[in-house]
Amino acid sequence: MKWEQLLSTKRSRESGSGRRTDGNTDLRSEFEKDYHRIIGSASFRRLQDKTQVFPLDKSDFIRTRLTHSMEVSSIARSLGQNIAENILLYKKDEGFKPHMKEDICNILQCAGLIHDIGNPPFGHYGEVAIREWFERNLSKIKFHGRPVDQLLNEQMLADLYHFEGNAQALRLVTKLHFLVDEHGMNLTYALLNTIVKYPVPSHQMDPHSEDIKKKKMGYYYADEEIFREIEKETETNGNRHPLTYILEAADDIAYKTADIEDAFIKKFISYHTLLEELKEVQGLTKSEQTETFSPADVLEELYLRGKEKNVAHPEAYAIKNWIICVQGFLIGQATYGFTSNYDQIMAGKYPYDLFYHTEAEKLMDMLGKLAYREVFTSDVIYRMEVAEEAVLDFLMDKFMHAIISYDDEPEKLESLDVRMVSFISSNYKSAYHLQAEGKSDIERLYLRLLLVTDYICGMTDSYAKQLYQELKAMDWPWSGIF
Repeated sequence: MKWEQLLSTKRSRESGSGRRTDGNTDLRSEFEKDYHRIIGSASFRRLQDKTQVFPLDKSDFIRTRLTHSMEVSSIARSLGQNIAENILLYKKDEGFKPHMKEDICNILQCAGLIHDIGNPPFGHYGEVAIREWFERNLSKIKFHGRPVDQLLNEQMLADLYHFEGNAQALRLVTKLHFLVDEHGMNLTYALLNTIVKYPVPSHQMDPHSEDIKKKKMGYYYADEEIFREIEKETETNGNRHPLTYILEAADDIAYKTADIEDAFIKKFISYHTLLEELKEVQGLTKSEQTETFSPADVLEELYLRGKEKNVAHPEAYAIKNWIICVQGFLIGQATYGFTSNYDQIMAGKYPYDLFYHTEAEKLMDMLGKLAYREVFTSDVIYRMEVAEEAVLDFLMDKFMHAIISYDDEPEKLESLDVRMVSFISSNYKSAYHLQAEGKSDIERLYLRLLLVTDYICGMTDSYAKQLYQELKAMDWPWSGIF
């Protein structure tokens, strides 16, 4: 792979002359234009009311998808700067020019902002709930007298059974953000390829593969054409875009450290619990490539400093400052992971994440296991997830029943179905009709099923809960009207 192609500024719909209507030259790069398109979009704003870990939390401190995405964006940009400087300094690649450093930083900054933009309400459990709904119901839903699971082809079925927020992100920004036309946000192909973490279709993924790019699907059957166009233009040829490794590392750094901080604030994890866990990996972060970094020692030193300063809560002082120190260490390790495996990454042959066999690997593993054990499998989170599944199951039931005959045999729609279909965003329905034009009955059925997941994924946590309550007559929508 070559950087000249990897940093392609091509878009599905090419821009005009690059000049403003007043005649002044627009001096922004194409990747800077991507940034402004993203932050001005409703889809990005909705992330402020989507779950990172704790749904519908009342605290201003706890992270949402929006604040998480901003943190990933910042870390990804820093990583891009470090790595680009290393490539230039050590002349790792003759094809890498100085101006490409700024391009890489801008692409990664944008990619961090949109990497989770396709996720449904209620965090990763929302994805699980949607997958399991399809597993339970596709054999029961009838279309022209036959079960849907007997009609869809292998890839269509796998798309639904392995429903994935990463694939939904590509779909959203290329097709569903319907403002000017059918090209969505019309972002650059370099950026679009960066957010495709898994460049394989759903029926070829392998969760048990040793190659990281095959563990999940990266795009739906419905979006294969645009993915192939992006892949051809950037010349990745079935491989991960090199910047995808950097984006993934930034995401890992952000959530594995932030989950610990949020869990401490919510009293799932104490200072002493974290300290004892860190002592288990003490001395494992020493290497010839970096200065000695002992995470438990750093945490203890920060706690003592907090006590010396007479801060009100030395444990909180220690953990919050420890997070900053650890993120700096992890950024250095991810930089080393990329630059030391540069040739393999550029050849499309590197099957691991950037922390593999670095001095940070065991620390990252420990942080993930601690959060899983103390937070994600706690009674509090389990109770929330049971409630979230009830909301999503109900909405899937109602909208899927309504959508089966829509645009196929509309005269068979029941009065309730007509009303349910009317709730779906007109932008999403317009995108559906454009995609369905000229397609077979089965392909249109598949696209209608995606229309429902498109709409539900676009919901915020609060809206999904509110709609559920209204449709269940738990909160009368006409209250106060008369």
